[in-house]
Amino acid sequence: MPCLCLMARYFLLGLPLSGLNPKYIPSPTAQSPPPPESAFFSYRSQSRNLDHYLFRAMKPKEDNIPMTMAIRTLEAAKAAFRLKTYNFTPHGGTIQAATQLGVDHHAVLKTIILEDETKKPFICIMHGDREISVKQLARTRGCKTVQTCTPETADRHSGYHVGGTSPFGTRKRMKVYIEETIFDCPLIYINAGHRGICAEMSPAVLESVLPDTQRVKVAIEQ
Repeated sequence: MPCLCLMARYFLLGLPLSGLNPKYIPSPTAQSPPPPESAFFSYRSQSRNLDHYLFRAMKPKEDNIPMTMAIRTLEAAKAAFRLKTYNFTPHGGTIQAATQLGVDHHAVLKTIILEDETKKPFICIMHGDREISVKQLARTRGCKTVQTCTPETADRHSGYHVGGTSPFGTRKRMKVYIEETIFDCPLIYINAGHRGICAEMSPAVLESVLPDTQRVKVAIEQ
């Protein structure tokens, strides 16, 4: 068919067909090479949930979501989750994420890195609209005092930057205390290891993926 179109073009222009170079006339039997395997959506791997696989396959390229250790950890655990992005600004807090995502601020969680008097680090996951009672947390932990780490120390323990701290895939393995009322939320939104990226999931995923967790009652209203 391409050959006939080329011949017709020569005829309409009044050019002799002898001007056609056979080298540039495509063979009617020539077939385009098959596309590379990477161009197809692969279903070979059984290591991820199909719904999540479909979600990631359809994600727009402009989202430019990096593959963080938190995301790798969730995928390796075959956890059901969905990534959501928002425009991060410093000191915007969880209210910024809740507003942009259009979700309840109570369901947007913050991951806080703390340490006790021996400088041993640990994590506390809290509602975005609640604060941590450090006195109650110290009693629960069985130590004298606890305090939040400086941003530099928190980054060193978690491997993430403050504002993008996730409890999943941290550099150091740390015990994780989870406010018990979090499990009353149908869905939660927690940082996925990068500023401006949240993972939507069931709260049950926290205990199924994190290796060392404990439910606590340490929330106080802001």
